[in-house]
Amino acid sequence: MTKFNPENKKVLTYGECLGPAMEITNEIDAKQYLLYYVSFIQKEINKNPRDDMTAEQIAKTNLGYYAGYYGEETRIRVEKLFMCSHPIFGSIEEKGSPTAEQAFEMGKNYSKKL
Repeated sequence: MTKFNPENKKVLTYGECLGPAMEITNEIDAKQYLLYYVSFIQKEINKNPRDDMTAEQIAKTNLGYYAGYYGEETRIRVEKLFMCSHPIFGSIEEKGSPTAEQAFEMGKNYSKKL
């Protein structure tokens, strides 16, 4: 099993949180990893409440976004295992991978919404 935060750090980089998840290849491992990741996020939400997203929504958004930095094979696997999608590009299975130009335009359009 892939252990979330094996060094039990209080503060993690995105790479420390999400990098190991990109290597997960089975559903059971993904479920347990997500459970611990969501718990980690929830602890922060308990200290600093927010009402726009749950800990699980944040975790899945982060996983989908981070998978976008990897190749298509990893992105497809991560989206399936964690039931997530890229927050800007959407699901790779439904929308495919954007070209560099499309990704740039989507990013610009997304930033206008913020």
